[in-house]
Amino acid sequence: MNMLRAALSVSAMTFLSRLTGLAREVIGFSLFGAGAAMDAFQVAWRIPNFLRRLFAEGAFSQAFVPVIAEYRATRGHQATQALASRVATLLGVALFVVTLVGVIVAPLLVYATASGFAADPAKFDLTTQMVRITFPYIFFISLVALAAGILNTFSAFKTPAFTPVLLNLSVIAAAVFLTKHVNPPILALAWGTFIGGAVQLAFQVPALKRIGMLPRWDWQPKDSGVLRILALMAPALLGVSVAQISILLNTQIASFLESGSVSWLTAADRLMEFPSALLGVALGTVLLPSLVKQHATQNAKAFSDLLDWGLRLTLLLTLPAAVGLAILATPLIATLFQHGKFDVTAVMQTSQALVAYAAGLTGIILVKILAPAFYARQNIRTPVKIAVFTLVVVQLGNLAFVPWLKHAGLALSVGLGACVNAALLFYFMRKQGIFVPRSEWLAFMMKVLVALYLMGGALWWLSGSRADWVTMGKLTQISTLFSIVAAGAAVYFGALWMMGLRLRAFAKQVD
Repeated sequence: MNMLRAALSVSAMTFLSRLTGLAREVIGFSLFGAGAAMDAFQVAWRIPNFLRRLFAEGAFSQAFVPVIAEYRATRGHQATQALASRVATLLGVALFVVTLVGVIVAPLLVYATASGFAADPAKFDLTTQMVRITFPYIFFISLVALAAGILNTFSAFKTPAFTPVLLNLSVIAAAVFLTKHVNPPILALAWGTFIGGAVQLAFQVPALKRIGMLPRWDWQPKDSGVLRILALMAPALLGVSVAQISILLNTQIASFLESGSVSWLTAADRLMEFPSALLGVALGTVLLPSLVKQHATQNAKAFSDLLDWGLRLTLLLTLPAAVGLAILATPLIATLFQHGKFDVTAVMQTSQALVAYAAGLTGIILVKILAPAFYARQNIRTPVKIAVFTLVVVQLGNLAFVPWLKHAGLALSVGLGACVNAALLFYFMRKQGIFVPRSEWLAFMMKVLVALYLMGGALWWLSGSRADWVTMGKLTQISTLFSIVAAGAAVYFGALWMMGLRLRAFAKQVD
């Protein structure tokens, strides 16, 4: 398998997902603005999304993928398919119970997530109503995560990477066609989320059939493989919960800030997800099964070389993305979001959050590359300990930054916390002898930094005044932004090419 080609394939599908996700946010903000109603939806969406990241794509995936990949490498197809069926059966039953409870206790969930909304009963009740509509999404998406783990293990990366597009299209369709038929109109976004979850799950069935891995009912909760996954999930759940508790605390703090703060952070985060998903998620998805295989065959050098490849490719592409987002924050927000009820104030406030997030983008993406090195070795305790320390760092950052930076302080704390997380993961990876850097790192980093300096100067000079961007016509904004981004990319990659760095050098083949 060509690792670069596989990563580019996943990245292309992920780009489509993030592009439709951006369209979803633009349409939502244009129709409903960045006020109380949109804040209510964002919190209602964050509750099942919180559980998704905590469980489905967090603790469960971290425990499930290494074990299912090991079964495939060492025990054959039949044993792998049996394990998948037994895990799916247990997972489905547990999710049904969790979903039922979540719908019943929705008001408590809203209070636990955004207690500041209690000061506005109408806003609180609207959020509760939307939580009850969106909460079943956790049932659908958790089973989707199981399907994704299976498909990625079999190197069928495209279907899991494309699946989020279906959620975005469902919400867009609901916003366009359902808004006039529900009261209040913002409920359309909640129903679009519910429908999107069901469509995503249905989309997995043909792909699983093609590889002969469609799960069947098989209730054996005491199966040795199932018990191994549950044992691995315990520390993984603790580690992921630390990160999600940080998000929960940040949402609580934002609910007490100026109305619109949750929405401004959401819009900025949507742009952050582009490089985060295109680079971090794509590379992490491709790396994990290969790292598991190299560890299972005790090939330490190949394991280290895979990490070296992933880290160099990550820094090559992430650093210019971070600099670009920081310098072009206002042009990007004005061009993409300044429509309808999303006004100039919202543009400026969201831009502040985006600059703050950009400071930590490299750390956010590096965590997605470094953590799989531990998960592949079924060492979840080290990332857990680091995550606990990171939670403390983030909340100390909130105490320091929020009083004077407001919502942007929350974004800055998250970004800096991610940098601390990545630094500690790297430190322990080196300490445990997991990773031995190759000799060309110094020359590589010098070339990247020179190219980065030249690109940053070009973007700064070309972008002009922030005030000009909020008064431009839409076509002028689009054409100008496109030209600046193209010029910045040309300067960066042109400088790297002149210094002898070629992208084909990152074409890595693994068995």
